[in-house]
Amino acid sequence: MRTLKFALSLLSLTLVFTSCEKFLDVKPESNGIAIENAAGDSVLYKSASEVEAALAGAYADFKNEYYQLDYYVNGDAQSDDAYAGADNPANFQIDDYKIDALNSNVSRDWAYLYGHIGKCNSVINNVDKCPDPSLTAERKKQIKAEALFIRAFQYFQAVQLWGDVPLQLTEVKTISAANLPEIYNILYPPRASKDEVFKQIISDLEKAAEGVPVTAAHKGLATKGAVYTLLAKVYATQDPHDWNKVLEYCNKVIDLGIYQLLPDYDMLWNNSQENSVESIFEINYSGGSSDGNWGTKMFRGLDWKKFNIPSNDLVKAFQQEGDQIRFNSSIYWGDVTGRWSDPHWPQNHYPFINKWRNFQEGSDQNYIIYRLADVLLLKAEALNELGDLAGAAALVNQIRARVNLPAITASNQAEMRLAIEKERRLELAFEGHRWYDLKRTGRAIEVINNVKGENDIPLGYQLNENRLLWPIPQAELDKNTKLTQNPGY
Repeated sequence: MRTLKFALSLLSLTLVFTSCEKFLDVKPESNGIAIENAAGDSVLYKSASEVEAALAGAYADFKNEYYQLDYYVNGDAQSDDAYAGADNPANFQIDDYKIDALNSNVSRDWAYLYGHIGKCNSVINNVDKCPDPSLTAERKKQIKAEALFIRAFQYFQAVQLWGDVPLQLTEVKTISAANLPEIYNILYPPRASKDEVFKQIISDLEKAAEGVPVTAAHKGLATKGAVYTLLAKVYATQDPHDWNKVLEYCNKVIDLGIYQLLPDYDMLWNNSQENSVESIFEINYSGGSSDGNWGTKMFRGLDWKKFNIPSNDLVKAFQQEGDQIRFNSSIYWGDVTGRWSDPHWPQNHYPFINKWRNFQEGSDQNYIIYRLADVLLLKAEALNELGDLAGAAALVNQIRARVNLPAITASNQAEMRLAIEKERRLELAFEGHRWYDLKRTGRAIEVINNVKGENDIPLGYQLNENRLLWPIPQAELDKNTKLTQNPGY
């Protein structure tokens, strides 16, 4: 009965669209679908400009709400680096590890990621069919490679958040009663195992590496460095970790010879060096009403209480390390007396994130997603796991030397693991990495449940194994009976 209703509704919808406009393309992005137009034309993109516009649309989704706000909520407020802040109950659930399947952030992030995947699928599966002779075979190869990188990036987000997730790699071209069984499975897929998802991510990235260039017009476009960095992160995240592959891909990034640490840590954040030699992948904004980064306004300003308030625990970590340079670059202190209160901080000494400093309307502030320091510390982690303690120490000390900190004193593998964990925390604070670092190293439960607030009072978090993954959104379960819920929800 459900299948019959589905067929009738889709066929009715097709007739309605046909009567309105003869050559209408229908592309419901959330499912990665590109429905054949009413004329029966199976060529989705007829010109080079249409293909380029489709790829630009896939890149444009790096500027949606997921990457302007939720990427940092998920990576930082869900960790010990920041409190939720603001007044959003959905964010409070994330911060307190009390998410449920009706959480609005969970639902919208699922939609954003699968919408993004859908745009990539349309490009990947249709670029080669474009008949325009001005679109060369080499350009088609590069376009597909860029879309593969973007798709892999979205699936890496999804598999870290939910674990097993549906793999949607194709789109519907036609709708009819005859092909209903086939398209029903595409529209309503079951969850694929994490292993399958990681395998697909790696396959996409290996193909992408063959087609993307070494450099591009700016760091917001896919390059070999960005692809290699994501591959290193994937191999460090999947179980079991493949440290030889992590080392291989970190070395591939470094061996390109085009990235280097900026001499002054604050140059990364003072807006004088956007798309710098340290940056590997960076979301670019030109500013203004059409291309402004409204996300920065979510983290700093006095007009309303902001998201992602730096935590007491992180502040203490900076202070204990004597890490004044990165502390000053990462956290700004203000006076919010008479504006709002907070259970964690006094009004006259209130912290804000300081890395995104252009927080005006229509901001042209870029977001740095991947940079060389991240890769060097990931390489140090791989070397340590492979038994090269001295090599790991040299890389960590290179990062520390930039901010005038002494060499580390770790004398064995276990001590080095903790030293690298701390260095990544202080170096990459508020860049969306901390929660995922704690998860992939198996340290999340221990660290989070021992977090302390003001005056070293335990915050009483009760993170458990089930809460390391998010629930599948209830709305998705209601639509797709093949989906199953994660344990504990």
